[in-house]
Amino acid sequence: MSTSAHPQHQHAPQPPTPPKNGLGTAGFVLGLLGLIFSFIPIIGVVAWPLVILGIVFAAVGLTRIRAGKATNKGMAIAGLVLSVLGLVIAIVWTAVFAKAVDDVNTEANRAVTVHYEVTGTAKDASVTYTTLGDGGSSVSQEQPKTLPWTKDLTAKGLLKGGSLTVTTGMSGGEVTCKVVVDGKEAKTSTASGNFATASCDGF
Repeated sequence: MSTSAHPQHQHAPQPPTPPKNGLGTAGFVLGLLGLIFSFIPIIGVVAWPLVILGIVFAAVGLTRIRAGKATNKGMAIAGLVLSVLGLVIAIVWTAVFAKAVDDVNTEANRAVTVHYEVTGTAKDASVTYTTLGDGGSSVSQEQPKTLPWTKDLTAKGLLKGGSLTVTTGMSGGEVTCKVVVDGKEAKTSTASGNFATASCDGF
């Protein structure tokens, strides 16, 4: 009695699972975009979420590479480096902006001392002075009987400018105006003759 042999069925080998490189690639793209935006003032605020996500995705991508599930090691490392650089630049910009705001607030809250001074030989000089600041502005005129003449004012907030003008009268003579702001000479001018004007402005 003959027996027939049945051929054994052989299973075909499973194809290898394709590497999942999406996270590492995403980390690289986000890190690159975040680094580019981090250099732009104000607009660079959008770099924060980009670089943070770039760090997360690149780190997860490296973990998958160590587990043999991804192969784009170079791109994942580059994404991590770019993201970290972008984060550092974003932090620096934030610190610079915070310091600038603090400096402006300090200047806005301080008191500025303005010293006006007029000297000379004129006997009938007319003095007009203004002071401008965040606290308001004022315009005044005086006719001192004798020179020198001085006036000290305090401007609150940022000093936006001011002026000191002195004009001789019919009898002529020489006049010199001087403006000192917080102890530093800011402007000086001299004029002589009848109805001559010395102007100290633009400080």
